[in-house]
Amino acid sequence: MLAAVFSSVAAAQVPPAHKTQNVIVVMIDGMRWQEVFRGADPALLATTGPKWLGDPQKMAAQAQQQYGGKTQDDRRRALMPFLWEVVAAHGQLFGNRDLGSDSHVTNGLNFSYPGYSETLVGFGDPRVHSNDNVPNPNETVFAWLNAMPQFAGQVAAFGAWETFDGIFDSAHCGFVVNAGFAPLTAIPVTPKLDLLNALKAELTRLWDDETYDPVTFHTAVEYLQAKKPRLLFIGLGETDDWAHEGSYPAYLDAAHLADSYLRELWDLVQSMPEYSGKTTLIVLPDHGRGEGANWTSHGEKIPESRETWMAFMGPDTPALGERRQGPVVTESQVAATLAALLGEDYHAAVPRAGTAIEDVLGTDQK
Repeated sequence: MLAAVFSSVAAAQVPPAHKTQNVIVVMIDGMRWQEVFRGADPALLATTGPKWLGDPQKMAAQAQQQYGGKTQDDRRRALMPFLWEVVAAHGQLFGNRDLGSDSHVTNGLNFSYPGYSETLVGFGDPRVHSNDNVPNPNETVFAWLNAMPQFAGQVAAFGAWETFDGIFDSAHCGFVVNAGFAPLTAIPVTPKLDLLNALKAELTRLWDDETYDPVTFHTAVEYLQAKKPRLLFIGLGETDDWAHEGSYPAYLDAAHLADSYLRELWDLVQSMPEYSGKTTLIVLPDHGRGEGANWTSHGEKIPESRETWMAFMGPDTPALGERRQGPVVTESQVAATLAALLGEDYHAAVPRAGTAIEDVLGTDQK
């Protein structure tokens, strides 16, 4: 009888079976937590940026019509409906400081390369101190996983910014990195891929080191459908670009488009047997931005631009929704978290890296 009792108690303490077999990471460059959790800021809707973008009054009116609302909840749902209708219902969101939830970068520089590197290697490194397109001195968790037989050839990264070549060290990492305006040649050409490669070559280059998000996203989807990678990275950049241009309506449009891509991506993978019910989605920015008139900027001199947000949804992540108080999370924990979701202990292999976020893994649901 005692043996039976102890056996039943032990069985009750066994954690649920690990279900995640694939992870998709989407990073939305410079997307502020303020818009994610509060929606569009009414005080900034008339900040339309350079006149070549269009009629300022028309842009402000359209932004008000599309993203305005009487309450914060109305505004945030108008801006990012997938995040609030689906992820908030089935996953976890960190970083709403109005509710005491803290998410931030630790690198102290608060701009892109250091933010991406911290997220992908698990720690800030003083050697990573510029946005120059140079090889990352540290191996990313993507390369670490790709070196394992069970993940070899099943890892890929796509980014609108050409500097992802350096961040992932594309020359040595051993997996496909498609960044900036480079054509994708790693899979057989389809009519859609042929068009996407042509658009990269022929579209007017508004930014000399970054293409447009639609081209990057749809190129990544072509690869996903062809190769079905277990670990996929997609880096979108127009939120940061339009913010630096000073156009709040264009920044909101880019965020809204990114949210629609999350929905499209999630719906697609749930329709595929290789992914359905066994894929975790991670969404976050690489840094935050300033407040008020400083919303266009970020960096070491703008301390609040260290503030970020994170969203997780998948079969192993308890549906705790929008976090209140709860654990402080940092971008340095993302690498170990995604590895742990795939059953691997990155922190043990790279002790400098942050530890995995237990709440996301379902091991601590406080």
